[in-house]
Amino acid sequence: MSAKHHLLGVYGEDLAKEYLEGLGYEILALNWRFKRAEIDIIAYKEHRIIFVEVKTRSGYGFGQPEEFVGRTKQRLMDRAAEAYIHMMNHRGEIRFDIISILFNSSGRHCLRHIEDAFWPGS
Repeated sequence: MSAKHHLLGVYGEDLAKEYLEGLGYEILALNWRFKRAEIDIIAYKEHRIIFVEVKTRSGYGFGQPEEFVGRTKQRLMDRAAEAYIHMMNHRGEIRFDIISILFNSSGRHCLRHIEDAFWPGS
């Protein structure tokens, strides 16, 4: 992964965090790791833990950013979420979201929040 690509991803995660906080989400963890899995943002709102994958791209060349959250990533997130839920002894609802951020050539971005984007067990 190039340094430029990594910086774009970090910037996208910062934008996603600010966006969620602006909507009243409490950020519980950033870049939370469990074994081989990483969850970009773990947030909390209305008695629900939300596990968020942030995908940032600088063009449509390979499709929409959210299209890069495949079955393998979903399974890894599910395993990490199970560990986090167990660790926190959470008995409420959970949700898996994707925040898709697409930058155009002038540096402007479009952010899309896809709630209930997937359910790994399905």
